[in-house]
This record gives sequence, structure tokens and C-alpha cells, in this order.
Amino acid sequence: MTRHIRHAAAFCALLLVALLVNAARVQVFQAPALDDNPANRRQAIARYAQPRGDILVGGRPVTGSKDTGGRLRYERTYTDGPLYAPVTGFASQVYGSSLLEHAEDGILSGTDPMLSPLALINDLTRARTPGGDVVTTLNAAAQRAAYTGLGARRGAVAALEPATGRILALVSTPSYDPESLSGNGVTVGRSWAQLNEDPNKPMLNRAVRQTYPPGSTFKVVTAAAALDAGAVRDLDRPTDSPDPYTLPGTTTRLTNGNEGCENAPLRVAFERSCNTVFAKLGADVGVADMAAAAEAFGFNDTDLRIPYSVAPSTFDTTVDKAQLALSSIGQYNTRATPLQMAMVAAAVANGGQLREPYLVERTTTAHGATVQSAGPRPVRQAMHPSTAVRMRALMRGVVEEGTGRNAAIPGAIVGGKTGTAQHGVGNSGMPYAWFVSWAQGARDLEPKVAVAVVVEDASADRGDITGGGMAAPIARAVMEAVLATGEGGPRSIGGRWR
Repeated sequence: MTRHIRHAAAFCALLLVALLVNAARVQVFQAPALDDNPANRRQAIARYAQPRGDILVGGRPVTGSKDTGGRLRYERTYTDGPLYAPVTGFASQVYGSSLLEHAEDGILSGTDPMLSPLALINDLTRARTPGGDVVTTLNAAAQRAAYTGLGARRGAVAALEPATGRILALVSTPSYDPESLSGNGVTVGRSWAQLNEDPNKPMLNRAVRQTYPPGSTFKVVTAAAALDAGAVRDLDRPTDSPDPYTLPGTTTRLTNGNEGCENAPLRVAFERSCNTVFAKLGADVGVADMAAAAEAFGFNDTDLRIPYSVAPSTFDTTVDKAQLALSSIGQYNTRATPLQMAMVAAAVANGGQLREPYLVERTTTAHGATVQSAGPRPVRQAMHPSTAVRMRALMRGVVEEGTGRNAAIPGAIVGGKTGTAQHGVGNSGMPYAWFVSWAQGARDLEPKVAVAVVVEDASADRGDITGGGMAAPIARAVMEAVLATGEGGPRSIGGRWR
């Protein structure tokens, strides 16, 4: 009898070991695969069992959560959804998330370990940490001014605080309401299909994910490169620039949309946006120095994040002299996002120093305690300080005497550069209207805002008048909004956001 008991006990022990081994296999080794299995709804149910944290603009939430009473209980809501869509992105129970909703998902969903100092206890009790908040750098008035200014036209606006790199406005039109993608009903699928099939691409973030030929706004980079390289030493000395200018090694003749460009001094050429002068300057400076200047401003940077990724702006470093001449006036293969061109204007405004742009001021717990703050941003020297002084004078001349008069603000110092970018086969496409600028209030010690505006569907009769007529008024409205607030955006005052 004893022998049979021992055998039964051994068999039971063997079964227990097998059970433990299988449990370990399922709960440890196979856990990741089971978690990711589409048939496993537990994670989704847990994820949407509590409200999501909010994204804040000017201390006020522009997102929220709605209790549906369903299994996936809380759906995302948006205040002024189309206005802030290029910043927030969407958080969908079916299609995932994008932009800030994706980049800061750990904070917003409550899964970031930094939100809970007692994460182990939460694991044992199966408690969930409430979602935290994301405080943005946006200036609400500037954001609305940009959105209103663009209206029904396709285009984008990016605005920065030059001294810090804080993003004050980021707008892309046409836009969409992210709330239409929040739930999991039939209407969500229809909305997704309609948005993706829309030829105007409302979900495309044109401010940071679309690159354009920057046209004559790139002449800011070319002028800075020429001054740094010593190709131009006197802003008012005539340049050796024929009109028309024959591109090096070709029989192609480059002309201007304005008169008075032959041998024009740099100051006059900048105000009149003379293609011939800047094409020849770029060719004289050379590929190496032009590429170095462009990259100092941020071109060819594939790692920029704000915190979501930004499409790299490009300056071709493999060009011949004729192609370099065209690249130097913002054509050929030169491409830029509106954010990149705002960075160019910001570097001029900030004495030649370029601060890396950022969109998140800080993240907090649900109770307001700071989890992480942005802190000082990396800085690069885009040009010599003396060059920046002269570039500011050139940009002021465009607004006061040249093609950018529509950007002038009474009582403020404003610098700008207009641009019209040709594109399409044989330049047959509708020109893109550009304007880049910066502004300094009468009582300010330094420029407070730098702006880039691009309008895709702008009509034009000639040259840079498009940028001055279509894009400059939008930039002016954004700059006025920032200067009127007296600050770039929300600041912490006595622990409260204002």
C-alpha cells in the first residue's frame, strides 16, 4: 500500500511541476505574443477603462474624454478639433494614435512609469495610474490667427519664439476633426475612408510633414552664406551680376520678375528678390559652403523631433554649378517644411543662434505635479553674429521698402522675406506663396516671434508679389497676436498657468 501511495504522490508532484512549467510558459514566455494577439481584448478594455489625460494650450485642455458606458468605456473628445489637429493628432480606438497623442501616449494613458513612484504596488493590486497631462508651448491667439488667416486655402503656418525654440503656432489647412475617429462604431470607419480619399489630404500635417520648394525665402540662407564666406562685404556695393544670368556650363538664361537687378547691391537685390544676383552668389560661394550654411540652419537633419518626427528639409550636396545656382534661389532639389523656414527666420532674429524647436513645455501627473520639463534646448550657430545683424537689416528693408510691406505692424520692428516657388513639369503648377518673418515689439529687447507661411493654391501674376500679397498678411496676424499677449505662450506664475 505504501508503495502505491508513493507512486501516486510522485505522479501528483509530476503533474504539479508540469502545471507550473506550463503556467510559466504561458505567463512568462508567451505573454508578449498573447498580449499582442488581436483576439485579446483585455488590454484594450483596460486601456479605455479610465479617462485619458489632456493636452493643454494656454493652461486650458483642448482634449477630453467621454464616458460611453460601453466595454471600451472612454472615447477621446476634442475642443476646436480642426484648429489643433496638426498638434494633437488623433487617438482612435480603431486606428491608433498620431502626433502628440502618439508621442506622449505613455503620459496621457497613464502607462509611463514616471507617473507612479509605486509602480510595483500597482502591478500587485492591478490598479491603474491616472493619465497625466501634456502642457504645450502654443500661444492660443497665434494659433487661431494662423488658422483664420489660411481659411479655406491649402497651406501651413509655423511660428517660433526665437530665443527659446518654443513653437507658438502650428497650423495646417485644410484640417479635420480628430473626434470623428475616436470611437469604434461604423461612422469611424466611414470617416477614416473619407479623410484618406480626400484629394486635399486633410490629415497631412503640412507644417512639419510636407516639404516644398522654398523659392525666394531661401535667399535668406544664401545671403547669410555669402556674408559669412566674404563673397559680399558691403551691402550697398554693386555686385557683378548680369541680367539675364547664364547658368554656368549651360546656355540657359535666368531672368528676374523685377527690374533694376543688373549688378544690384545685396540690399537692393534682397528687397527686389533678384534671382540673378542670388543665383550667381550661390555659384560663387560654392557647394561646400552653401551646403554647410544650409545644414547649420537645419537642412538635411533627419533626427529632428518636436517630439513627433519632422520631415527632413533638404539641400542637395551633389549638384553641379548650374544646379547650385538654382538651388540657391530655393528651386531645383531644395525642399523645406514651413517649420524649417520658421527656424531660418528665428536664427536671424536670435543673433545667428538657432534653438532646436519644441512643442511640449512639460508633462504632469493628473494632480499637476511636474513629471518632466523641456529645459534649455540645444543651440547651434547658424551664422556669425555680425552676419545676423546685417541679415536683420536686409529683412527689415523688405518690409519697409520692398515686397513685404503687407507684413508691417505699426509700432513694431518687423523683418521678412517673400517668396514664390515654382513647381510641376515646366513650372506649370500653381506657384506656392511663401513669407518668412520675425517681429519685435516697441518695448521688447529682442524679437519675440518668427513665422513661416506657405499657401499652396495662391494665384500670382508675377514673382514674389504672391508671397507679399497672400502669405504676408497671415504672418502679420500671427505676429500681432504674439506681440499683443506680451509673451510667447503660457508661463508658470505662482504655480498656476496663465
